Amino acid sequence: MKTRRFPGGVHPPEKKLTAKVPVVKLPAPEEIVVPLSMHIGAPAKPLVARGDRVLRGQAIAEPGGFVSAYIHSPVSGKVKKIEPRPHPMGRALPSIVIINDGLDECVDFQPVDDWRNAEPDTLIAAIQKAGIVGMGGALFPTHVKLKPPPQFTIDTVIINGVECEPYLTADHRLMLEQPEKVLEGLRIILRILGLKKGYIGIEANKPDAIELLRMKTANADDIEIVDLHVKYPQGGEKTLIYACTGREVPSGGLPMNCGCVVQNVGTMAAICDAITEGKPLMERNVTVTGECIKNPVNLLARIGTPISKLIEAAGGFTETPAKIIGGGPMMGMTQSSLDVPVTKGTSGLVCLPPSLVSTSDPSPCLRCGSCVRHCPFHLLPTDIVRLVKAGRVDEAADLGLMDCCECGSCSYICPSHIELLQWMRLGKAEVMANRKKTA
Repeated sequence: MKTRRFPGGVHPPEKKLTAKVPVVKLPAPEEIVVPLSMHIGAPAKPLVARGDRVLRGQAIAEPGGFVSAYIHSPVSGKVKKIEPRPHPMGRALPSIVIINDGLDECVDFQPVDDWRNAEPDTLIAAIQKAGIVGMGGALFPTHVKLKPPPQFTIDTVIINGVECEPYLTADHRLMLEQPEKVLEGLRIILRILGLKKGYIGIEANKPDAIELLRMKTANADDIEIVDLHVKYPQGGEKTLIYACTGREVPSGGLPMNCGCVVQNVGTMAAICDAITEGKPLMERNVTVTGECIKNPVNLLARIGTPISKLIEAAGGFTETPAKIIGGGPMMGMTQSSLDVPVTKGTSGLVCLPPSLVSTSDPSPCLRCGSCVRHCPFHLLPTDIVRLVKAGRVDEAADLGLMDCCECGSCSYICPSHIELLQWMRLGKAEVMANRKKTA
């Protein structure tokens, strides 16, 4: 079948070292650190205090605003303290520290009875109570996404099984090992939105996942598997929508502006667990990989597990890494501490040796246009960055700065090694800060 694609993008080496490695369940550590900021929007507010005993699956923090999410304890034990701890975003943020008692005593999980006939609001409420957020990296609270404002008409649901970042295979393994959960989660979404058909987009470099899901849906008319061309950033919401439907999300708009809702396969499995078993989001698949990891592996890790335990489970380092990236090498964040915990958005750890980490200084722009040709949204990265460096962020915004998806294609392809992505991120942060002041 002909694969679908989008304009622009790049082709970094795939390096899927763990594509054939099954997911292994990682034991819970003695101490769990659960950040209160694991989603887009307001941080969650604690529901527990120091000294409280908690059960696995118990809500320990509630939403701090409309765009926020519940957080649940991944273990049973006692709350040691609530204090700032290292966070994947690079600074210490308030976290709930729990001492694991090793008993794994759970709350009484309450599934939704007969979800196929349940009211959409009932299903959305269960998803909200389970603390589910977008697990592809965006971390947007799922219950908000599934209840769009009435002025938007949603007619298309697309499930993201692309996993276009180099090295990462957590979603790939999920589709191979738990395809029923992915399909059931999609059908729950269709029930909520009142739609008859959904799509699962998968890159052509995962033929086993495409074949398996196509076999599982061979006699179904409510799900279609879409073969996608292998190109980064195929897994971005806007690029995925264009590849699957030919629709373009308008500048400054959201997928719902063109009638689409996009969710990750990991989110589908979490929704299935929440609705059919009553289980909240307490663990997730994480790929631990890179050239200086002894035994690259896919792990099922509890939220709050320090990344040092994941690296230990992968056999440790073969040499001292020059960089440890949370997520993929294109969009991930370099981690400054091995005490950083697994969060709802931790898809992988990529540990790179010095030989693969560039230390060259940027040279002047050649005006070659490579960044322009490879930008999936037809932006002018060099011109935008020039304005950001000059402090003219409002003018940069007029050139489309806020439409940047931060995929890093421009930085990857730049022959002068200019840190275009970092400047774009800085500019976007300044624009948002200015808008907040104005509001």
